[in-house]
Amino acid sequence: MDRTDRRILEILQEDSTRAVAEIAECVNLSTTPCWRRIQRLEAEGVIKRRVVLLDAEKLNVSVTVLVEIKTRQHSASWLKKFRDVVTCIPEVVEVHRMSGHIDYMLKVMVPNIGAYDSVYKRLISAVELDDVSSSFSMETLKSTTALPLMYAD
Repeated sequence: MDRTDRRILEILQEDSTRAVAEIAECVNLSTTPCWRRIQRLEAEGVIKRRVVLLDAEKLNVSVTVLVEIKTRQHSASWLKKFRDVVTCIPEVVEVHRMSGHIDYMLKVMVPNIGAYDSVYKRLISAVELDDVSSSFSMETLKSTTALPLMYAD
C-alpha cells in the first residue's frame, strides 16, 4: 500500500459517497486508475463495506452505556451462546473480548436508563454471567470511525 492508496482511504473514510472523479483529482490520478485502486482495495478486503453514519440523538438512542462483563465460563459452547445472545440484541452495537480483569466489554445505545434495564434483563436471562457492571457516558469527547492510516503497509 502506497501513499496514494492511503490518501484514497482517508478520503473515503471522510465521505464514501464522493465520486471517483473527485477522489482521483484529490490524489492526482485519472479516474480509471483511481477506480482500479479502489476496486483492488475492496477485493483485498481493506475496504470492508461502505456505510452511512446516523445521528444517535435524532434517532432517540443518545444514551451510551459501557458494560463490563465477567464470567467464570470460558468454554467454546458458552462463547457461542453469548455471541448468539449479544448479536440478537440490536441495542448492543459493539462487543469486545478483553484481556485483563474484564472478560467482555459491550457498548449499548439506548434512549434512557429504563431501556438499558430492559437490555440488561434480556442479557442476564439468556446467558450465565458472573458480574455485570454498567457505566453511563456523560459526554463523548471523541468518536470516530476513521482508522489511523499511518501504520498501513
